[in-house]
Amino acid sequence: MCGRFALTLPPEAVRELMGYIDQPNFPPRYNIAPTQPVPVVTLDAGARRFVLMRWGFLPSWVKDPKDFPLVFNIRSESAAEKPAFRNALKRRRAIMPADAFYEWKKEGKQSVPFLIRKPGGGGFGFAALWETYSAPDGSEIDTVAILTTSANATTAPIHPRSPVILQPEQYSLWLDPETPAGAAQALLRPPPTDFLEAVPIGAEINKVANDNPDVQRPAAPDELWAPPSTSRRAPRPAPAAKGPKAPPDDQGSLF
Repeated sequence: MCGRFALTLPPEAVRELMGYIDQPNFPPRYNIAPTQPVPVVTLDAGARRFVLMRWGFLPSWVKDPKDFPLVFNIRSESAAEKPAFRNALKRRRAIMPADAFYEWKKEGKQSVPFLIRKPGGGGFGFAALWETYSAPDGSEIDTVAILTTSANATTAPIHPRSPVILQPEQYSLWLDPETPAGAAQALLRPPPTDFLEAVPIGAEINKVANDNPDVQRPAAPDELWAPPSTSRRAPRPAPAAKGPKAPPDDQGSLF
């Protein structure tokens, strides 16, 4: 599951990586959370475009968003069978650019946050689905969610699910609405084991209002949780601050 991510690269670097024709100017974001506007790459008349969408998928048939679960992750394994996501998988595939995301590892009653990124830094793209929601008053809003899959060997010790990260050579195939849903779904695999690294970080990331470089600082030794020691001379370090309450792992499975 991915409930927070970052996009701190300069706009021109993101544009070069994603290949869209627009030239947006946007600030670095270190702690992007669901319901916020997020950068999304789509395909329009054969050209890649940069658009902003609400992070939180809303099917067109929803009557009142207040009564609908916040779906920011969609299980890739079942997306083709779920009525809420089936048509989006066929026709409305997208990429969400990022350069890091965050996961919390349960350690007893505590949650230890981790920064997950490419070892050498740099951007990548989450596979995503989008939908335009039409409200009863006639207004419309574009909404999006990240597709998830099983974690690779690097991130599985932290969380069993992981966002799908597409490789650049897969972008065109994924975005093209002419690509059959089955072929598109075949791209939804865990990233290679050496593609990511996981770094324990401090508790600043737990607050959505903290959107600055400090949220990515490595955890100090006294912030790391350790199991009780069998040696009297090696006391247990203080636990990390409790992480945010996470939605259940079946997010998106009701449909």
